[in-house]
Amino acid sequence: MARIGALLVLAVGLSVAGPVCAQAQQVKTLWNCKDPAGRTTLTDQKADTVGKECRVVSEERVTVVPAAKVKSPANFPRESSADRVSSKAKQRDTLEKELSQEEAMLADAKKRLAEQEAIRTGDEKNYAKVIERLRPYKDTVEVHEKNVEALKRELASLLR
Repeated sequence: MARIGALLVLAVGLSVAGPVCAQAQQVKTLWNCKDPAGRTTLTDQKADTVGKECRVVSEERVTVVPAAKVKSPANFPRESSADRVSSKAKQRDTLEKELSQEEAMLADAKKRLAEQEAIRTGDEKNYAKVIERLRPYKDTVEVHEKNVEALKRELASLLR
């Protein structure tokens, strides 16, 4: 008797929940289609299957849940336009400081590279050894040049 009662409750629950669940679920179908020219296409769009020989590759139910709207609390801090302007000014100052530091490091790296290029030791008869010795200095210059370019781009985008 308890089983019949449980089945009855389950049946009533499913009959009530069924339409609600059906509205929240969608079927996602994947087709493998051949067009008249013999080209194979894999699609999930029903419109792409028209006029082609298609077979279902997979079919699964996808539950779609609408996003809940979240309201911010009444005392949640808001950013005013004055705050935004001051924040941008601080960001610009920081970027300008970083840019000047990076440009100084670039100048120093170029100076060190020039010094190393001027040095010729007697054991470097093979030019490949010279290139190998200079490689770290050239890499350092390249890194600082890229950093300067990136900081200039960031400053330009901040000023827009």
